[in-house]
Order: sequence, then structure tokens, then C-alpha cells
Amino acid sequence: MTYENESKVDPKEDRGPGDLTLLNELHRKEIWEWKKKESEYIQTQNLLEGSKRIIDEMGKKVIEQDRIIKQLEQEIERLVAENKK
Repeated sequence: MTYENESKVDPKEDRGPGDLTLLNELHRKEIWEWKKKESEYIQTQNLLEGSKRIIDEMGKKVIEQDRIIKQLEQEIERLVAENKK
């Protein structure tokens, strides 16, 4: 086969299981699928971490608000008791 004839040969002509171009394409597709899964995992992980931070911050604010409410209730009780005197 001469150089001129090689350019006319269809590279997809032999697509048997041992064909290197086929294996290369399959490998590239598999790598792409894994990269997509990794990207989804990273996105989900970031969302989870952000949600955890929000929950922690809100939990701290709820505890602080509860403390303030208790202080105000005690102040109300004190003022009511003073008013009764």
C-alpha cells in the first residue's frame, strides 16, 4: 500500500475489539463520564458544606435569641413584681 492509498483508507474500517482507535475513543468517553461525575460530586459537596454552615449559623442565632427572650421574660417578671409593691 502506498502513501497515496493510505490517505484513502477509512480509519473506522476495522472497529474490532482490539482496534486502538476504538479503544482510545472508548477510554476518552469513559474519562469524560468520570469527570462529569466528579464535577457533580464536587458541586454536591460544596452545596452540602454551604448548607451545614448556614444551619450552624442559624442554630447559633436561635440559641442567642432564646437567651435574649429568657432575659426579657425575667425583666418582665421583675417589673411586674415591682409594680405590685
